[in-house]
Amino acid sequence: MKVDVLLGLQWGDEGKGKIVDVLAPRYDVVARFQGGPNAGHTLEFDGIKHVLHQIPSGIFRNKTRNVIGNGVVLDPIVFKTEIEKLQKFNLDITSNLFISKKATLIIPTHRLLDQVQEKAKGENKIGSTLKGIGPSYQDKIGRQGLRVGDVLAPTFKDKLAKLVGLHLEILSKHQHQIEFDWNALEKQFLEAVEFLKQFKLIDSEYFLNQELKKGSTILAEGAQGSLLDIDFGSYPFVTSSNTVTAGACTGLGVAPRHIGEVYGIFKAYSTRVGSGPFPTELLDADGEAIRKQGNEFGSTTGRPRRCGWIDLPSLKYSIMINGVTQLLMMKADVLSIFPSIKVCTQYKLSDGTITEQVPYELINENITPIYRDLKGWHCSLKDVREDNLPAELREYVEFLEAQLGVPISLISTGPDRTETIHRGKR
Repeated sequence: MKVDVLLGLQWGDEGKGKIVDVLAPRYDVVARFQGGPNAGHTLEFDGIKHVLHQIPSGIFRNKTRNVIGNGVVLDPIVFKTEIEKLQKFNLDITSNLFISKKATLIIPTHRLLDQVQEKAKGENKIGSTLKGIGPSYQDKIGRQGLRVGDVLAPTFKDKLAKLVGLHLEILSKHQHQIEFDWNALEKQFLEAVEFLKQFKLIDSEYFLNQELKKGSTILAEGAQGSLLDIDFGSYPFVTSSNTVTAGACTGLGVAPRHIGEVYGIFKAYSTRVGSGPFPTELLDADGEAIRKQGNEFGSTTGRPRRCGWIDLPSLKYSIMINGVTQLLMMKADVLSIFPSIKVCTQYKLSDGTITEQVPYELINENITPIYRDLKGWHCSLKDVREDNLPAELREYVEFLEAQLGVPISLISTGPDRTETIHRGKR
C-alpha cells in the first residue's frame, strides 16, 4: 500500500480541510505531517462550520484513525481547547487520535518570542500568526526544543525550566514591548500538558509503517501551501516547515518509495495572508468582490486575505516540486459573479523577459502578469454536477488541465462536503 499526500499548491487556505473530510472515508489513517496551530482547516457539514488547527481533518469520521506526526509543532494549550470544542459531537477522539512522541512542543514563551521577533522586523514583518511556530522550529533545529515524549519523563519540569530560562533571558531585553505573567502562563501550560497525557502518545513512525505492512490506506495531510515552503516558497515570507511532498516523508517517517497519489489543491483564483510577493494580486473592486464572495478571511487569524486571479506559473512550479498526480479545484462558485475571468499564463520581468518560471528574485523582481481572458460562467453552481456543468466552467477546467498537464479530478462548488463534483481519475 502507498501513502497518498494531500497538500496546497498556493499560499495556503486552499480548502484542504474540506477535502480531507471528503476523502477520509477512503482511508484507514489520516496523518498531519507539518505545521501547527498556524493552520486553520475549515470543514462544513450538517449546517455547522468547524475549524481545526492541529488535529487531522479526518477526526469527524469515526472509522478513521488520526495521527499528529513528528513534523508537527504542537501547542498543548491550543490542543486542549480544540478537543474541548469537539467533545459535544460525540466523537471517539481518545481512541482515534494518536500523537507522535517526536512532535515538538510549543511552550508559552515561544508565542512571546514570536511577538517580539515580528515587531523587530518593522515594515519587513512576515505576517506571522504569532502562534509561536517559528521560535519552536528554531529550538527544534537548535537541538534544544522539548518534544511530546518529554512530558512522560520525571525530568520534564526541569527541562521546561531550562528552556524557559533561555527564553526569558531574551525577552528581558524587550520588556518595554511586551508584558506577561509567566506564573499564570506556566500554570495554564502544565494543566494542558496533563490533559495531553490522556491521549495515545506513540512512536508514530513505527505505527505508520506497521499500518502500511498491514495494508492500511494512509492519507498524509499538509498545512499551509507549497509557496510558503521554507526552502521553495517566497523566502523569507514563508512558514518554518517543509510544506511540500518531501515533508510528508520527514514529517511522518515514511520512505519516499511509499508515496502514492499526490493530491494538489488550489483555488480557482489566488489568495494570500500576510506579507510577501503576490504577482496577480488585485487591489481593486474585483479583488474586493472575490474577498466578499469567497469569505476570504483567515480561519486562524481572521485577517482579510489578499485576493487575485489564478497564477499558472506558480501552480506549474508547485506541481513540479510536489510530483502532483491529481488536481483538486476549490471555490469555483466564487468566480460565478464574473462575466469574464483572467488567467495569468506568463510573467513579464523588469528586463522585458517573458517567462513561465518563478524567478529566484520573486521578492524584489518587478513582475507584470500576462493574462489570458476567458468567458465566465456567470451563474449559480448550486445543484450542478459533472453532467450539467456550465459550458464556460468546463472550458475553464479544460484550459487549466491543458496548461498544467495534470487532470482536475475534483471541483468544489461550495463549502459543504456535499458540494463536491468528482470527475475523471479518483
